[in-house]
Amino acid sequence: MSKSLRLSEKWFRRGLWLVALVFAGFLIGLGGTVVRNLPQVEHRYTLEDFIDHSGAASARDAIGSAQSTAQTASDALEQAELKRKVAQSDYIAARETFSSWLATRHVTERADQDSELIARTRQLEALKTADRQALAGVQAQQQIATDARQAEQRAQTQLRELERVAGDGLRQAQRRQELRVFLYRLALTLPLLVVAGWLFAKQRKSTYWPFVWGFILFALFTFFVELVPYLPSYGGYVRYLVGIVITVLVGRQAIISLTRYLERQKQAEQMPDVQRREELSYDLALARLAKGVCPGCERPVDLKDPTNDFCPHCGIGLHDHCGHCNTRKGSFAKFCHACGTAASFNMKAAE
Repeated sequence: MSKSLRLSEKWFRRGLWLVALVFAGFLIGLGGTVVRNLPQVEHRYTLEDFIDHSGAASARDAIGSAQSTAQTASDALEQAELKRKVAQSDYIAARETFSSWLATRHVTERADQDSELIARTRQLEALKTADRQALAGVQAQQQIATDARQAEQRAQTQLRELERVAGDGLRQAQRRQELRVFLYRLALTLPLLVVAGWLFAKQRKSTYWPFVWGFILFALFTFFVELVPYLPSYGGYVRYLVGIVITVLVGRQAIISLTRYLERQKQAEQMPDVQRREELSYDLALARLAKGVCPGCERPVDLKDPTNDFCPHCGIGLHDHCGHCNTRKGSFAKFCHACGTAASFNMKAAE
C-alpha cells in the first residue's frame, strides 16, 4: 500500500502518526493519573477500624500499668539489692570480728568478758536480722516484678487475640474494597474500549484518523496496562475466570468475524469480475498484490509468471494488455506503465 503513496503523502502520514502517538501519550498520562487516584474515593481501612475498642483499651491500659509497675519494681529491686549487699557486708565483717574475739576469749577465759560476749552476740544477731530483712525486701521486689511481667504477658496475649480477630475483618474489608476499586476502574475503561471499538469500525479512515487511532491506543493501553495489574486475585480464581471470559468473548467474536468474512468471500467470488473490481479499493488491491496474494480471494498467486493473467483460485483478472500499446500490465493499475494511457475500466478509489 505504501508503494502507491506519493513521497510527500508518506511523510504527511508519518507526521500524522506522530500526532496520533503524542495524542495517545497525553491521554494515557491523564488516564493513568485517574486510575491511580481512584482508590482515594474509598476509606483507607486500618486495624483500629475493626478491633474491639473497649477490650483493646483495657488490654493496653493493663500493659501500660504492668510495664510501669515492672519498671518501678526494677528500680526498687536495684536499691534493695544494694542495701542487702551492705547488710551482708556488715554482717560478714561483724561475724569475722566476733569469731576472732571469741577465739581470744577462749584462750584467756576471763569471766569479766561475759557481758561483752552477750553484747557482741546481740549485735551480730541484729546485723543478721538486718540482712534477712534486706533479703526479704529484694524478694518482695522480685515478686512484684514477676507479677507485673506475668500481667503484661496476659494483657499482650489478650491484645494479640483482639488484633487477630480485627485482622480477619480488615482483610475481608480490604478484599471487598479492592473489588470495588477494580469495578470503578472497569467502569472507567470498558466504555473507553466500546468507544474505541466503534471508532475503529467507523472512523479509522476518516479525515481525523490520527485522533481516532490515538484514542484507540489510549483505550487499549488503559485496559491492558492500567487495569490488568489491579485485577483482584482471591487465590487466582478471579484472574483466571476473567481471563476465561475475555478469551471466550474475543474468541467468539473472532470466530463470528471469520465466518462472516469467509461467507462474504464466497459470495464475492461468485460475482462478475467487473463488479468485484468496483468493490475493491485501489490501495487495498495494491497492498494485497504487494504481499503476493490475489486481491479478490487473498490466496497466494505467482505474479511473476508471464502467463498468469487470472487468479487460479477465484478467476479474477490479474494482468491485461493496454488498449493503446498492447503492453502487458497489471489489471488493477489505473494507467499503463509503458505509454501512460488510462485504463479502460473504473475502480473504486481509496478514500
